[in-house]
Amino acid sequence: MLSFQQARQTILDHVTPLGVERVGLLDASERIVAEDIIAPWSLPVWDNSAMDGFAVRHDDCSNDGTLTISGYIPAGGYSNDPVQPGTAVRIMTGAPIPPGADTVVPFEETSEKGDQLTIRGSVTVGDHIRVKGEDITDGENILTAGSLLRPAEIGLLATFNKVIVPVYRRPRVAILATGDELIEPGTPPNNHQIVNCNSFAVAAALKEIGAEPILLGIARDNRESHLQKIKEGLKADALITSAGVSAGDRDLVRDILEELDVKSVFWKIDIKPGRPTAFAMYGDKPVFSLPGNPVSTMITFEEFVKPALLKMMGHRRVFHPTVRAILKDDVKKKSGRTQFMRVFVTMQNGQYLASTSGDQNTGILKTMIRANGLAILPAAPDHIGSGAQVDVQLIGGDYV
Repeated sequence: MLSFQQARQTILDHVTPLGVERVGLLDASERIVAEDIIAPWSLPVWDNSAMDGFAVRHDDCSNDGTLTISGYIPAGGYSNDPVQPGTAVRIMTGAPIPPGADTVVPFEETSEKGDQLTIRGSVTVGDHIRVKGEDITDGENILTAGSLLRPAEIGLLATFNKVIVPVYRRPRVAILATGDELIEPGTPPNNHQIVNCNSFAVAAALKEIGAEPILLGIARDNRESHLQKIKEGLKADALITSAGVSAGDRDLVRDILEELDVKSVFWKIDIKPGRPTAFAMYGDKPVFSLPGNPVSTMITFEEFVKPALLKMMGHRRVFHPTVRAILKDDVKKKSGRTQFMRVFVTMQNGQYLASTSGDQNTGILKTMIRANGLAILPAAPDHIGSGAQVDVQLIGGDYV
């Protein structure tokens, strides 16, 4: 049986980024750029004014005399006429610096009377001029392949007139629930039925990372239903099943996958919850078979499926950050397995504190809702006392 770290690394070793597609600029938001982006020109494109003020020759500012206002350059305008000695040109923010000028004096540091300008206070040469290329130079690599396109990156691409962007393709991920006891949301349950929540929790998690969920519905506990649904799921870029992966007489998933020539990579991981998790490959497509208990499904998705899908989408950072936190509760656990405990993390005096979010039974959903972290409890010992330091994976937020 694989350890937690072995299982996660094994999965990552089996997946690679999907193909590249070219999309419109807004559609590229939160995607991963697939190629290096090279600046086609410098930024700023020209020396320009950083303030509303007057473009002047610094040598003319060394005495207490007045300058004659000789012109006006608005934002979007320009002038090829040199600034003559003893003159100043009114200029607005972003407008190109006219020839001969080497300094901008803001309006609030001057006084005007007719066309005569008096500068108050000292002026340093080069004040309030944004120099061509001071941000980005022509030919500079502004975005490397693998970068996440956030609003700042989208704005930068727009600055350089990039309206079509090469990004890694988003995976289409099929989701299959299994079991005769399940019904779909909206159907009134009888005393023996359970509403299928796993598929919708997984679909929401997929949408959160930018993948496209495909809901296959429910495979009933017979060969024909499993065969039909799994065949359909294998048409997607990845397949996720929940339940039907243990050793019961109605746990058909692994048998049907084998029948369809899906190659098993491993079955069972030395963790709690989620021990019967299985991973297989159908050609280059990953197949994740997760346990059926709702919390087990969500935790195994978080720990094993999400990092793999992020890698397929071109992400270089695929894990949520882990911090060291002081445990505020005594914990008894099963020795020999890595255990994921749902916790609520706070910070006090610069130190992370982790409290259990409630009953750790894998059927208790509200403790997953209350949690903002997963404490990763090592396989040994079987008791961890209050005050001990533990690794806590912060769920939600950035990846590392």
